[in-house]
Amino acid sequence: MNRLTMKIAAVALAVLMLGGVAAQAKIIKKRVHQKKQDLSANPLLGVKSKQPDKELFDKAMIAIKKGHFDVARLDLQTMLNTYPDSEYRMRAKLAVGDSWFKEGGTAALTQAEAEYKDFITFFPQAPEAAEAQMKVADIYYEQMEKPDRDYSNAQRAEQEYRNMINSFPDSKLVPRATQKLRDVQEVLAERETEIGLFYGSRDNFTASIARLKTVVDTYPLYSRSDQALLGIGDAYAGQAHSIQIAPNLPGAIKERLHAVYQDRAAEAYTKVITRYPMAPHVEDARDRLVAMNRPVPEPTQEAIAESDAEERSRQPVRITNKTFDLIKHGPTVVQAVHVGDPSLEDPKRTLAPDITKQNLALFTDAINAGRPPAPAGAVTPTGVNEPPRSDQPSQAPLQLEKPGGGTGVGVQIVSAPDAVLKPVGPDKTVAPAAEKPAEAPGQVNDIKSGSTPAQAAGATKGKKPKADLNDESSSKKKKKKGLSKMNPF
Repeated sequence: MNRLTMKIAAVALAVLMLGGVAAQAKIIKKRVHQKKQDLSANPLLGVKSKQPDKELFDKAMIAIKKGHFDVARLDLQTMLNTYPDSEYRMRAKLAVGDSWFKEGGTAALTQAEAEYKDFITFFPQAPEAAEAQMKVADIYYEQMEKPDRDYSNAQRAEQEYRNMINSFPDSKLVPRATQKLRDVQEVLAERETEIGLFYGSRDNFTASIARLKTVVDTYPLYSRSDQALLGIGDAYAGQAHSIQIAPNLPGAIKERLHAVYQDRAAEAYTKVITRYPMAPHVEDARDRLVAMNRPVPEPTQEAIAESDAEERSRQPVRITNKTFDLIKHGPTVVQAVHVGDPSLEDPKRTLAPDITKQNLALFTDAINAGRPPAPAGAVTPTGVNEPPRSDQPSQAPLQLEKPGGGTGVGVQIVSAPDAVLKPVGPDKTVAPAAEKPAEAPGQVNDIKSGSTPAQAAGATKGKKPKADLNDESSSKKKKKKGLSKMNPF
C-alpha cells in the first residue's frame, strides 16, 4: 500500500513539474516577444541610457521625497530651461510648486501659491490645472485658525474651493473639494453663530438677528443651524417683551408691535421643526411654540429623511477631539456634514442697519395704523408765497395795507381764501412838501476893523475901473490909431 501511494505521489509530482516547466516556457516566450516589440518601437532601449529630461525629472522627484527641496527645485528648473519642449514640462512646473508646499512655512506657501497660479495661467486646459487650483485652496485650508480667531484664511479657502468646483466641474477632485468646502463653511458659520449668541446674551437683539440670519441664509448645512434659528426667535421674543414694558408708548401701538415681533419669533421656531426635524434642539422649538399658544407644525417625510441623513453623516465629538483641539493649531471640523451641496455663492449678508430700518418701518406702520385714512381728493396746500400748483390751492399771499398812522407801510397776512393782492401803500396819500435846504455857513473875509460884513460886501459890488491896456506888455500886436496908421514902421 505504501509503495502504491509513493508511486502516485511521484507521478503527481512529475506532472506538476512538467506543467511548471511549460508555464515558465510560455512566460519566457512572452517576454522575448515583448522585448522584440519594444526594440522595434524604441531602438535606444537596448542601450543602457536614459533620456536626459526624464532623468532630471526622476532625480528631482527622489529629492522631494527625501526632503531636499532646494536640490529638487534646481533640477526641475534646469530641466525646464534646457528642455522647453519636454513632455514632462507640465509635471515639472507643478512639482516646483509641490516642493514649496511640502517645505511649509508662510514664505514657502506664498511662493507655492504663486507657482500654482502661474501653472493655471500657462496651462488652463490641462488636467493638472484642477490639481493646481485644489492645492491653492489647500494652502489656505492648512493655515486656518480656530473660529474665535482670525478668519481671513478661512474666507480665502472658501473662495478658492468654490473657484475649483466652478472652474473644473468635471475633475475627479471635485468630491474632495466639496468636502473641504463643507469643513471651511462649518468654521465660518461657527464664528458667526458665537458672535450672534453673544449679542443676544447682552440684549443687543438687532445685532444678534443680523449675525444669526446670515448663518441661516448662507450655511444651511451648519451643524448648529437649529440653534441659530432658536437664537433668532429668542431675539424677536426679546424685542416683543421690550415693547411691552416700554413706559412712554401708547397701548394700541404696543399691542401692534408686540404681535408683529411674536409672529416673527414663531416663524423662526417653526422653521426649526420643518427644516431640521432630527436636530437636537427641535423639542426646544416645540416648547416655545406651545408657550406662545401657537400651532406646532409637522415636518414632511422628505425633510425628515434629509435631516436624518445630515445628522448621521456627522462624526461624534470625542474626548480625544477636544484634547487635540487644545493642542493643535487649526480648528476641529469633525461635526461638519458629509452630505448635501454646500452653497457656492454667498447671498447678501444681513447687516444690523438693515434690521434697524425694518424696526423703524414697523414703528411707522404701527403708528399710522390707528389713524383714519386721508380723503381721496384731499390735497395739501402750498406754503406761503410759494409758486402755486395746478392741482393744489395756494395760501393767501402777504398783503400790504395802510397802517394806522404815520407815513410807513405795514405788513399783514390775510388768511381769507378769496383774498386778492391789494395796492401797495395808502389809497390817497399827499406828497409832502420839499424841505428848505439848510443855510450855508458864513464866509470868512479879511475886512477892515470897524466895518460890518454888510458894508464890506456892498463895497465890493461896484464896477471895477477900466484898465489901460496900452501900458501892459503883450506879445499881441496892437492896432495903430490916427496918423500912426500911415507909418509903416
